[in-house]
Amino acid sequence: PVSIGMSLDIASIDTISEINMDYTATIFLRQRWTDERLCFDGNKSLSLDGRLVEMLWVPDTFIVDSKKSFLHDVTVENRLIRIYPNGTVLYALRITTTVSCSMDLTKYPMDKQTCTLQLESCKT
Repeated sequence: PVSIGMSLDIASIDTISEINMDYTATIFLRQRWTDERLCFDGNKSLSLDGRLVEMLWVPDTFIVDSKKSFLHDVTVENRLIRIYPNGTVLYALRITTTVSCSMDLTKYPMDKQTCTLQLESCKT
């Protein structure tokens, strides 16, 4: 098994829709793992063009309860791949996602809602 470190920063919560029972957020997702096949000699990391991600193994991470999501691509895809000499890979991307959130509005306007943002990965 591969151990994957993950961090997530919420850049913004763009909309909350009581009618659609969802919210839209822009997030920065960073994942880090080690792939010994990518070891190389040197003492500096390599930053690769985001288009090369198709040539590497990356975790199959998805957002639970996402209705729709997209990767930002202005002016190029907002993805970073950095490989360190020991084979550690840093993979970072910016995503905007709309996620379901069941809201109980029976006590409106004195209600309080809790919406989650869950990430999971499929085993293949």
